[in-house]
Amino acid sequence: MPFNAAFSWWIKKRMKNISHAVESPLLTQKNIFDTLIGKAKNTVFGKKYAFYQITNFDDFKSKVPLHTYEDLYPYIEKIIEGKSDILWPGKIKWFSKSSGTTNAKSKIIPVSKDAIFDCHYKGGKDLLSVYHHRNEKAKLFGGKHLILGGSSELNKLGKDSYIGDLSAIIIRNLPFWTEIRRTPKRKIALMSNWDKKIDLMSNSVLKEDVRIVAGVPSWMLVLLQEVLEKSDGKTIKDIWPKLQMYMHGGVNFEPYQNQFKELFKGLDINYYQTYNASEGFFGLQYNNEDDDMILLLDHGIYYEFIPMDQFDGVNSKTINLNEVEVDKNYGLVISTNAGLWRYIIGDTIKFTSTKPYKIKVTGRTKHFINAFGEELIIENTDQAITKASSEMGAKIVDYTVAPIYIDGSNRGGHEWLIEFEKEPTNLNEFTKSLDDALKKLNSDYEAKRFNNMILQPPTIQKLSKGTFHNWLSSKDKMGGQNKIPRLSNNRTFVEELLKLN
Repeated sequence: MPFNAAFSWWIKKRMKNISHAVESPLLTQKNIFDTLIGKAKNTVFGKKYAFYQITNFDDFKSKVPLHTYEDLYPYIEKIIEGKSDILWPGKIKWFSKSSGTTNAKSKIIPVSKDAIFDCHYKGGKDLLSVYHHRNEKAKLFGGKHLILGGSSELNKLGKDSYIGDLSAIIIRNLPFWTEIRRTPKRKIALMSNWDKKIDLMSNSVLKEDVRIVAGVPSWMLVLLQEVLEKSDGKTIKDIWPKLQMYMHGGVNFEPYQNQFKELFKGLDINYYQTYNASEGFFGLQYNNEDDDMILLLDHGIYYEFIPMDQFDGVNSKTINLNEVEVDKNYGLVISTNAGLWRYIIGDTIKFTSTKPYKIKVTGRTKHFINAFGEELIIENTDQAITKASSEMGAKIVDYTVAPIYIDGSNRGGHEWLIEFEKEPTNLNEFTKSLDDALKKLNSDYEAKRFNNMILQPPTIQKLSKGTFHNWLSSKDKMGGQNKIPRLSNNRTFVEELLKLN
């Protein structure tokens, strides 16, 4: 077919560049570093930190401090106001929403044209390149690609600036040859009402020849189950017999594996993982056999790493790529072609290989739950439980939260184990207050709670007095320096507590 022939020809050319970055990682990163510093030396940030004097990595580390989002926000605020040449050359008009900040509902991440085309979009192309290289008989472009993004609505942020989920920005900038192969049509993909969107999307894709599905596992399960309900098929194979690939990312895929295997029964599916965030496209799966991801080294991002056993926020000491070791946890620090300089992104990774550099995402530098893409952090839960306790006259000893994973037709949720010193007057009202507070604090949680499509309301289990104390004692962790894990991304801890209750 013409598309497959053209794609095969192009893919071979692109694989040479990918292979060069994999085989010459340090040289590739040096070239990226030199390009970033050279381009940004006349920006407000570049002038403040004398980029013109920076000639190597050591100069960079000595002159430019590590930054959190809060540290960079005064610069971002100027960019939102329409000012040019602040963190990155030129004027930036695209901004992506991302949860995780301590002082606002969402982070607002600048997305430059360079970041769109030389990072995010390039990462997507490279994923298809690698996949086709590993599966030469694949005919991905014989049919359609079902792309399920997040909320795709774009809103005015300033006079000439727009804010939305990263997926909205990517969809707005897709080239024509990608657009004609994508399903559903843009009009449906850009809808913000998820009830209507899932309904129309499932109707739209039923009769398509879908070869690739891509999206966060929790949302994809909802869509696939809706597709099955509207068809006469018992499995997805009955509907899309030529489906070959599922691209996923954003959350840990392991809890969903069995459900997808059941849905895809009879199909020879390759599952390919990506590591793509508002701040950049960082990694993609490199083989069919394992889900380790190569660290993308030529996508406009210079990387540094903080050994997590020495993590001290912006006072941390970083190491370079050539210093990392396998099976050690590192906090990720990035400098990007959107002007995020020495930015502590908050993710932790470990290297599974250094020849080539392959990684797994291990978690966050802070407590978190991201089982469904909600990116709930401890600041959110602390503030929410404080508000609910105040409103309902309750006092707590301690609490912990863990996910309840999606099981068949049952939606997922969060289970709160709370030891009360003084119980609320009405536990149902306490739960509602807690839920409402979380929605106000965290936009991703709010999206997943919309109409109970992904997350059900929180479930609260009251623990007997002394349960947390008894757990600490059983683990020989008595003492002021030992703390109860507030948020977990699995159920190991909560199951131990429930046995003690």
